[in-house]
Amino acid sequence: MTPNFSLAGRHALVGGASQGIGRACALTLAAQGAQLTLLARRREVLEQLLQELPAPATGEHAILVADLADPDALPGLLAPRVNAAPVHVLVHNGGGPPPGLAHQADADAYRRAFEAHLIAGQALLQACLPGMRAAGYGRLINIISTSVKEPIRGLGVSNTIRWAVASWAKTLSVELAADGITVNNVLPGFTRTERLASLIAGRV
Repeated sequence: MTPNFSLAGRHALVGGASQGIGRACALTLAAQGAQLTLLARRREVLEQLLQELPAPATGEHAILVADLADPDALPGLLAPRVNAAPVHVLVHNGGGPPPGLAHQADADAYRRAFEAHLIAGQALLQACLPGMRAAGYGRLINIISTSVKEPIRGLGVSNTIRWAVASWAKTLSVELAADGITVNNVLPGFTRTERLASLIAGRV
């Protein structure tokens, strides 16, 4: 984002905001004037981050404690917040599946990844979509992985589900364009996060 870019008057929901890329996204969006809702599993970490954010141009920042691995709980949790403050920017981000080889993963490993990434993304989008359509403006940003371009060895389930999210996003970009809603995927490579540290530790 350029220094003069402003998100004043916009409300952004950021998943996985407690650490890593999600936290960095939250700090950047807040610096541009956006009102934020921070979503992650650890309340104490979210509350600490909340204290670090500059005040938004309008409204107030908030936190939502949720686990993307339980997407069925998301609509009820999100409804009060999005009804009171419609979301314009959705950053769909969360921790990746455990490492392992694709052919050795059992069906439950694939189901859990599907729920936590694709189904959770769908639940988040559907909660935010009415506000985006009403505003004639929406941004869905999926934090995925470079594995969409080339599979990463040892991340079989993750490689698979990232492709699924990318295909979902491409489909949505066509379906929602007429509503003023754009859909983009960010494909980060190796980034110094807690997840990367745990993956490296597992290989040592």
